[in-house]
Amino acid sequence: MSDREDRAGSDSESEDETLANDLVVTKYNMAADIVNAILKELIAEVKEGVEVGALCDSGDKKLAERTAKIFKKEKNVKKGSAFPTCISVNHCICHYSPLRSETAITLKNGDVVKIDLGAHIDGYIATAAHTVVVGASKDQKVTGRKADAIHAAYNAMEAAIRMLRPGQHKNMEVTDTIQRFADIYQVKPVENMLSHQIKRNKIDGEKQIIQAPGEKQRSEMEKCEFDKYEVYAIDVLMSTGDGKGRDLDTRTTVYKKSDDLVYSLKMKASRTFLSEAVNKFGSMPFTLRSWEEEKTAKLGVIECERHGLMKPYQVLYERDNEIVAQFKSTVLVMPNGLLKITGLPLDTEVYSTEHKVDDEKLSQLLASSLKPSKKKTKKATDESEKKDGAPAEKKDATPAKKDDAAAKDAKNAKSPAAAANGTDKNAKSAKPAKTKA
Repeated sequence: MSDREDRAGSDSESEDETLANDLVVTKYNMAADIVNAILKELIAEVKEGVEVGALCDSGDKKLAERTAKIFKKEKNVKKGSAFPTCISVNHCICHYSPLRSETAITLKNGDVVKIDLGAHIDGYIATAAHTVVVGASKDQKVTGRKADAIHAAYNAMEAAIRMLRPGQHKNMEVTDTIQRFADIYQVKPVENMLSHQIKRNKIDGEKQIIQAPGEKQRSEMEKCEFDKYEVYAIDVLMSTGDGKGRDLDTRTTVYKKSDDLVYSLKMKASRTFLSEAVNKFGSMPFTLRSWEEEKTAKLGVIECERHGLMKPYQVLYERDNEIVAQFKSTVLVMPNGLLKITGLPLDTEVYSTEHKVDDEKLSQLLASSLKPSKKKTKKATDESEKKDGAPAEKKDATPAKKDDAAAKDAKNAKSPAAAANGTDKNAKSAKPAKTKA
C-alpha cells in the first residue's frame, strides 16, 4: 500500500479536518496563541524559591480558563488542555508533573527548567516547550555546558522545522541533522525521543521523527516524507550527559487513553476513573493531579495501566549533575510555506555559547525563511515593461522578512540560534522507546 493510500485509509482524516480548511487553521492558531501566552507567563514565574508543583498548577489552570473562553456558544466544540504542564528541572528529562502530596521541589538559582504544555480547540492541538535558567539575565549570562545544550536543542529544532518542506527531505534525514547539531555543540541528543505528526484528537500521529536512535530503533522506524496540510510537533532534547533516559522511582502522573483498546475492568474504582478520564480529556494526555481526590486517581489508574487502557508518560532522568535542554514547536505545513505557530525565540544575549555552526549547509538551513520568496510573475513583468517602456530589470526575489538578529548571526556564523524565525506571532527510551509527546 502506498503512503498516500495508507493515509487515506487508516488515518481516515477528511479534508474538512485538514489545513485545507481555513477554519481548521484558525483553530490551530487559537490553540497556539493560548499556549504561547501561557508559556511566556510561566517563564516569568520561574524564580528562585518557587515550587515546581505550583508552576504546574498555574499552567494547567490557565489552560482550562483560557480555552473555556473560546467558542462559548458552540456546545459541541470541546477544548482544553492537550498536554498538562510539565516542569522538568536539570537532569530530569521530561514529564514531571508532581502530585500535591509529593515532596515539593523548590527552584534554585542556576536550575535549568524545561516547561512543556499544550492546548486544543475542537481537537486541533498546539504544543510547545521552552528551556530557561533560574536567575538568568543579560547581567547574569548563562555560558558553558548549560548554554551549549540550550543552543544545540534550539538550533536543531529550528533546522528540523525547515526540513518539513514537502518533498524535500525524509524523516531520517532530519534525525541525522539533529545529530550534527549535537556534534557541533559537543552534547548528546536524548536517545529515541520522538517528534510526531499531529492530527485532530491525536497528539502522536503516524509519521515520526526519532532522535539518536539505536540500531534496532533506526531499522524499525518507518521511513516517510512530509506533505502539505500536515501538522508536526518538532521536539528536540539535548543532554550534557550520555543522552540515555533512565526510569527512576518517580511516580508517573501523566497518562493518555490508549487507542481502540477494550478490556473489562474488574474494579469499580478503575471503571470510574476510566470513565472520568475519557469524559474530561478524551484522547488527550492528562495528569492525575486533575482529580480532586488524589487517592481515587492513584488507585483507579493502576488496573487501567496494567491492562494497556492507559498509556503512561514516564518521568525520565539523565545522570546526576548533567542537564537537559528542550525546545518544541508546532508547525503547519502549508502549500505556500511553513507556519511555526508555537514556540518562543531564544534570547542569545542571555544564553551564550562559544561554539559556532561553521557547516555551510546547516548555516544556510538556519538562515532560510520559513516561507518561500515571492517571485514576480511573467504577467506582472510584462505589465511593468509596458508601463515603463523598457524591459524590467531582473532582480533576485526578495526573501521573506526574517528577524534582523537572525540574518546577522547567520551571516557571521555566530550564535545561529538567533537565525531562527522565532518571532512569528504565533519530543523515549530505547527499551522500547518511552512515550514522549
